[in-house]
Amino acid sequence: MGQTVFIPRELDANEPRVAASPDTVKRLAALGLDVIVETGAGTRSRIPDEEFAKAGAAIGKAADAGKADVVLKVRRPTDAELKGYKSGAAVIAIMDPYGNDAAVAALAKAGVTAFSMEFMPRITRAQSMDVLSSQANLAGYQAVIDGASEYDRALPMMMTAAGTVPAAKIFIMGVGVAGLQAIATARRLGAVVTATDVRPAAKEQVASLGAKFLAVEDEEFKAAETAGGYAKEMSKEYQAKQAALTAEHIAKQDIVITTALIPGRPAPKLVSAAMVVSMKPGSVIVDLAVERGGNVEGAIPGQVVTTANNVKIIGHLNVPGRVAASASLLYAKNLFAFLETLVDKTTKTLAINRDDDLVKATMLTDGGKVVHPAFAKVAEKPHVEPAAIPATTMVADAAPKKAAPKKAAKPKGIA
Repeated sequence: MGQTVFIPRELDANEPRVAASPDTVKRLAALGLDVIVETGAGTRSRIPDEEFAKAGAAIGKAADAGKADVVLKVRRPTDAELKGYKSGAAVIAIMDPYGNDAAVAALAKAGVTAFSMEFMPRITRAQSMDVLSSQANLAGYQAVIDGASEYDRALPMMMTAAGTVPAAKIFIMGVGVAGLQAIATARRLGAVVTATDVRPAAKEQVASLGAKFLAVEDEEFKAAETAGGYAKEMSKEYQAKQAALTAEHIAKQDIVITTALIPGRPAPKLVSAAMVVSMKPGSVIVDLAVERGGNVEGAIPGQVVTTANNVKIIGHLNVPGRVAASASLLYAKNLFAFLETLVDKTTKTLAINRDDDLVKATMLTDGGKVVHPAFAKVAEKPHVEPAAIPATTMVADAAPKKAAPKKAAKPKGIA
């Protein structure tokens, strides 16, 4: 009897994704691990229990988590779930720790070794484990689909005997993984696409996808990227200049998609109420950062708002979950690729090397303590379980970087 991996059904009604696929179940079994999948875990991702069973998993119940050495999840476990885990179990999920100190402390108190997949370092070795990229790619795609569904006109230019239908104008704000995929998707659908970002490397990426770049290219702009490829928070002065440049541009757009997020901070406001008022009736705005406060003034999490001037502001939550069947397959592969590095191939047991760069970057709690440097000062305090935990997408992260011996490489665009 080998060590056990448990894949639960996500408790949040707004989370249809699952942390395994029939393919990863087969691979886990090949590593010598016993896999238990909770009944119905994959139903909302179009994976019936029978498919998991054919792949070699046992179909179990929630209580089976108590005998698991590894728990693979989509969202951070709730207090009720943690009570069912055995001390010392490895729990791997999108932990969404920023602003949730009490929840991080609860993980430590439960005695689990918790790994936060969104902290995976962006190095060549870890590209197959990058959940931010895999999920943000789909968020960018779905943002265009959602925008198009609310925009009651055709997107491509169509020349017919009855006349010409003009191409829709789509503006993408934030050219990280989600933004790049949004550009690519909008271009495939025939729209005229423009995009903006505070990172200089984005200009070349935007052009490579056939879109036009819009930004105030001053000295601050030229230095506006962290070593990790993330967007920096810009000065108030730059934000004002950029807002003035984009305000006139937004007024002419049919669909605007905002994707700007800064890790650990509230989403920057990019589209003001005045900009929304300036847009044509029937225009659409898709705010992919709504779970972190939103980029658009007037956006409401989980709702599609129609303004007084008939502009729709889309604020869907968990956008990757809107294409759960695809998102789950990619997320499951991310998890497997990471878990494989934690398993000793000889003994076929979990053997966590705490000196490994991947482990050091992602480990939140271990041995009853909060060990991640960014959260190590979290005090143990009573934890009140929220009604729903929003799963972060980090949609504006830069595309993964390849390791370089001396200086960081430029972020990759979409292949």
